Amino acid sequence: MHIHILGICGTFMGGIALLARQLGYKVTGSDTNVYPPMSTQLSDQGITLMEGYKAQHLEPAPDLVVIGNALSRGNAAVEHILDQGLNYTSGPAFLADHILKDRWVLAVSGTHGKTTTSCMLSWVLEEANLNPGFLIGGVSQNFGISARLGDAPFFVVEADEYDSAFFDKRSKFIHYHPRTLVINNIEFDHADIFPDLEAIKKQFHHLVRTVPGNGLIITPEQDDNANDVIKMGCWTATETFADASDKKEQTALWYTKDKRPDSSEFEIYKNNKLVGTVNWSLMGKHNALNGLATIIAAQHAGVPVNVATDALQTFKNVKRRMEIRAKINNTTIYDDFAHHPTAIHMTLAGLRKHVGKSPIIAVLEPRSNTMRMGTHKNTLGQSLALADDVILYQPDNLDWDLSDVVESTKQDIKVFDSIQAIIDYILDISKGGEHILIMSNGAFGGIHEKLIAQMEQQSSE
Repeated sequence: MHIHILGICGTFMGGIALLARQLGYKVTGSDTNVYPPMSTQLSDQGITLMEGYKAQHLEPAPDLVVIGNALSRGNAAVEHILDQGLNYTSGPAFLADHILKDRWVLAVSGTHGKTTTSCMLSWVLEEANLNPGFLIGGVSQNFGISARLGDAPFFVVEADEYDSAFFDKRSKFIHYHPRTLVINNIEFDHADIFPDLEAIKKQFHHLVRTVPGNGLIITPEQDDNANDVIKMGCWTATETFADASDKKEQTALWYTKDKRPDSSEFEIYKNNKLVGTVNWSLMGKHNALNGLATIIAAQHAGVPVNVATDALQTFKNVKRRMEIRAKINNTTIYDDFAHHPTAIHMTLAGLRKHVGKSPIIAVLEPRSNTMRMGTHKNTLGQSLALADDVILYQPDNLDWDLSDVVESTKQDIKVFDSIQAIIDYILDISKGGEHILIMSNGAFGGIHEKLIAQMEQQSSE
């Protein structure tokens, strides 16, 4: 069977390509935005990539075309598919029909933490010798890939609330029919497709409706929006989790308590009884909660808590999640995917507790659709408050002026419209010992490599 994937270099569609290859299918694909790590991963698997969306890429006609949700009517390849009556489907539907239908699906959903938690859960099941399949929206540093078939029955999937395709506006996760469902948190995001928070809650409740009665739904007790979704109607057992580091009593079934301020070591409690401790390389309360949700989901799949905690202590985070790219002259450069004010704040909070009073330079490209629309501009400045220096990149395609953020906060924020200007400013203010946190959900013009090269050159002079 020959499938051709439109939008193949997106993290989700790239994972679909890897799984299709492992099924024995011939896989080709087209895209216009090719950059590592996904392009490298696909090439390593022998998948042919084509630049652009041209009708001739579909000649001779493949058996099936899988269309990514970034494509719409008017695209040359899409119009060719419709005019010629070619067989087509969405990425989520392909996943459901070809892979998930006979598996125990463990789905990780939520506004934040999906990729990290999915990766953690896959690693815990792996260390329990269950050889799970998985599809993660990033490249796991434990596995070195973002997707694999694995062995039945378990399959871990990052369950995204974004829409499926131009012809299917339901959230991707509606297709997955999980038996184990994690809802990490729910906030307003994806303003390009959702009019308000209530519309997002409605999609999450559609997901809740698909979980069988003998399944399990894992929810954060302290998230009002997630609680609202469950109150809409739930026909499945639920287990709640929370952070109780600053509380004497806790009502959640599962909770964590920090043993170190940066959450790099924490205790796990169930029914108010200590059941385990995790000491790992990650930092931040958000990651401790991701780890706890992982432990609960793994236990539902039959993995004892002690096995899960041991596995988490050897877990390596996903690429581009607080990934250390270089250490130069006692200055550390991080690459992080944070693209929402809440995620930015949580990342900075974890880093601040980890580095103490050492200076933090935060560099942000507001690249997501929601960021580009300016939906979060009133909270963006506050989310960056824990950094000592804040640098914002104003790209040409931004729908609003970043000076609005500067005016909304008392913090000293610098705005630049070129990558080199940002690098020049960092080189000028860096004295050694800083922590430079670069945040974007894209390649950010190769700023990481350029900054590292110029810092190394400056250090050698």
